Amino acid sequence: MLADAPPLLGSTEPRLFTPPLRELTPETSYGFAVIDFARDVLGQPLDPWQEWLVIHAGELLPDGRPRFRTVLVLVARQAGKTHLCTVLALFWMFVEKWPLTLGMSTMLEYAKEAWDGAVALAEETPELAKDLPKNAVLRGNNDVHMKTVHRTRYKIAAANRRGGRSLRIDRLIIDELREHSTWAAWNAATNAMNARPLGQAWAITNQGDDTAVVLEALRTAALRHLEEGDGDPRLGLFEWSAPDGCEVDDPDAIAAANPNVGRRQHWDDLLGPAVRAKAAGGEEEAGFRTEVLCQRVRLLNPAIDPKKWELCPALVDGLDAVRSRVAMVLDVAPDQQHATLYAAATIADGRVGIDFVKAWSGSGCTNLVRRELPALLARLKPRVFGWLPDGPAASLAAVLADRSKQGRTAWPPPGVKVEAIRGEMAAVCMGFAELVKAGQVARGDDPLLNDQVGGAEKLKRGDRWVFARSGAGHVDALYAAAGAAHLAQTLPPPKSMTLPSPLPSTG
Repeated sequence: MLADAPPLLGSTEPRLFTPPLRELTPETSYGFAVIDFARDVLGQPLDPWQEWLVIHAGELLPDGRPRFRTVLVLVARQAGKTHLCTVLALFWMFVEKWPLTLGMSTMLEYAKEAWDGAVALAEETPELAKDLPKNAVLRGNNDVHMKTVHRTRYKIAAANRRGGRSLRIDRLIIDELREHSTWAAWNAATNAMNARPLGQAWAITNQGDDTAVVLEALRTAALRHLEEGDGDPRLGLFEWSAPDGCEVDDPDAIAAANPNVGRRQHWDDLLGPAVRAKAAGGEEEAGFRTEVLCQRVRLLNPAIDPKKWELCPALVDGLDAVRSRVAMVLDVAPDQQHATLYAAATIADGRVGIDFVKAWSGSGCTNLVRRELPALLARLKPRVFGWLPDGPAASLAAVLADRSKQGRTAWPPPGVKVEAIRGEMAAVCMGFAELVKAGQVARGDDPLLNDQVGGAEKLKRGDRWVFARSGAGHVDALYAAAGAAHLAQTLPPPKSMTLPSPLPSTG
């Protein structure tokens, strides 16, 4: 460890873990044998955290079966996951002699990297090499495996719906589970263990975001069993992670997620990027939290910096004092199941105030919009009403278009200008994100908008971007708020305006 580094070592024990059912000894856990194998046969001793893990994850039931059918391991990047998987695969092949060990990763080349390491180590270790037949290694296009004279094999496969099918798997290693956005690969591989009562699957990963569907479901189930005793008793969780709410540059938090910091990892290799991530916020901080702090984030590419959004000052008195400068914008969700009307105006301190007006939801909600919107705007009398004809709101074009020159009085309401925001989607989205970042937005505490901001990510369009939603959900409220802020800035400013107060310091 560097002389000026924090006097800390990475935590050997995970912050969250499923406790053993009984005392762990060489008779009650195969992990002790893994440790001996790595040290005495391979000549590559495991790190302290790896030793702790194999002892606890290798716990045995009184009948000899693995206590955990599924082992879920979460730990930060570069902690030594690949080497641990290599040791386990060789142990299962050469010592316990399980007929088939399968290694899976998102890309076949990633699984092959760990497999290549195992092959090289087996060939270089005399005690193992003597058990390799002449045709031990096969590097075919569709079949990559290593076998022994004991008729045991170590195969690899890509993590997709075909991985593991038509096989009977005794030991399964799934790397980077955070990348599984569907259950296809998990179902294909783990169900290939159904005819193996002594089977065990190890899923090793760092944390992810809302797209990590399988990881989130397994972790949630494991935590529920840990906290409440419900659910699958043979699902084990072993998680090295920083606690929720920590600062990204907190040494204690970094040590909790990185068991080898101060050992194989230098502190300044992590603290420097932590300081940068804290200052940058947004996407850079989100990436640091998942990769280094092993924390779940909603999005890795957030459209709106979540910390900056939390720091937006409150819109205490609404927009009543600036009614003559209010802009309102309506947007509709792509599935036509939700629509939102938002208001905005430049307020006295120079910020743009945004305020919720009304939302419609459910099947047929756009019909309600058609019926209710004219009277609502006639009552509220915004200076300008806008909509986004290049998006899903186009379904209401016949209602929302300005028909004032056609001699019809039902729409728009008297005194309300209708403006279609055409060809400016990226400007609306990017402009609103910059307003938030600069502390130029005052807002109410609207749960609808808070949720949509938290779930909105950037959808690239060349070197520009617009709002999109990762997974299920809507962003129509966010589009409406951003559009209203966009139009509000085109209206005359207040007669008297003060400079906005600076944002509170974030560190």
